[in-house]
Amino acid sequence: MEKRNRKSPSHNKANASQAKGLDVEYSSELADQNDLEAQARAQAADRRQKKGRR
Repeated sequence: MEKRNRKSPSHNKANASQAKGLDVEYSSELADQNDLEAQARAQAADRRQKKGRR
């Protein structure tokens, strides 16, 4: 039988970046520079997607 790592991920900022595909609450008051850059990249990607659908 294979041993598995059974540690559950804690819900803190260090593990938030590992939450791929999960909805997370966003607060502009708590946003740091990395959050703002990520938001800008996401908006640019959305524009590219909408442009390609025409």
